[in-house]
Amino acid sequence: MRAHKSKTTILLLVSTVLALAVLISDQYLPGLPLQPKQLPAAVVTLGDSTLSGEGGGRYEAGTNGEQDNWCHRSAAAPINQLRLPPEVTRINLACSGARTDLIGANPEPGHAEGSQSRRLAELAQQYRITDVVVQIGANDDPGFTDVVNQCVEAWVRQTPEGCAASLRTAWPQRVERMKPKVLGALNDIRAAMDSAGYTPSSYSLIVQSYASPVGPGVKPELQDLSGCPFLTGDLEWIRGTGVPQLSAGLQDVARQANARFLDLSRAGIGHEACTGNPKTADGEWFTRLTVDWASLQDEQRAAHAMQESFHANATGHAQLGRCLGEFMVTEDPKALCLPDEQDNLHAVPEHAAAAQAHP
Repeated sequence: MRAHKSKTTILLLVSTVLALAVLISDQYLPGLPLQPKQLPAAVVTLGDSTLSGEGGGRYEAGTNGEQDNWCHRSAAAPINQLRLPPEVTRINLACSGARTDLIGANPEPGHAEGSQSRRLAELAQQYRITDVVVQIGANDDPGFTDVVNQCVEAWVRQTPEGCAASLRTAWPQRVERMKPKVLGALNDIRAAMDSAGYTPSSYSLIVQSYASPVGPGVKPELQDLSGCPFLTGDLEWIRGTGVPQLSAGLQDVARQANARFLDLSRAGIGHEACTGNPKTADGEWFTRLTVDWASLQDEQRAAHAMQESFHANATGHAQLGRCLGEFMVTEDPKALCLPDEQDNLHAVPEHAAAAQAHP
């Protein structure tokens, strides 16, 4: 009898321990009203032009200026390049030109689509979201588009010191002011997933940085309004200093948000705009100065006639998508997109990339 009681006591203790393990573990609790593991799987991208597919053409209906929606979601966007099982749904919420407030829960009013994180919260109840990929920050304090315009103006004026002279001091300060805004957006993404019953370990949150669309390898005959009107010193600063500093800032934010990080700062080297065939642009992964002449004749579209300029083209998006897809299937906390001998991008873990740089 006593032995039977002992066995019963042990079973009760084991059951209690298992119950406590379930309660304190980072898994779904049976009592949740919605259990994402029972829903169809999905991957979601949020952010700005690099993930929306800007520059890739073939834009999704409703995002090419209709009702002032210029998100330019392309069929060539990285999410559409991922090798995913056929049952996994691809959802692209990224919007060209987006700032961090549009990803956050309370964006400034007036945008055609509103908060991306609120839409994510709705989707998280309809799908079992396995991966959330975010690329944001360049349109906030760094104002990367404004920087490009400033550098073009320096070329027009042939300013001896170029645009880099003033940016060497201002740029790091801009990146620092951007960081808390990106962190706030990532926190809103976490909150959106929390609201649908997800825990941090039940999905992968990935933050991407940016690739440099231009570099000092521009063909001389294209270093003007025919393609890339930048001074050589400014091209060197953009690729060698500006983009890496922006990437370092985003990496720091990803660490604070306990997110994985994919470094694109070296992804485009050798394939920037105006570095390939002068006539056909073969070998280039980024668009040159691009003008939609038809839009210039339409007052409502004219302001967006050069929106595609210096964004990844369809080939570039395919390469970036390849790298992202490789990173998603690993558990590496950080990787860099680097080319192989055939110039195809791959996700190289941080330790391996360091070994390549210092053999």
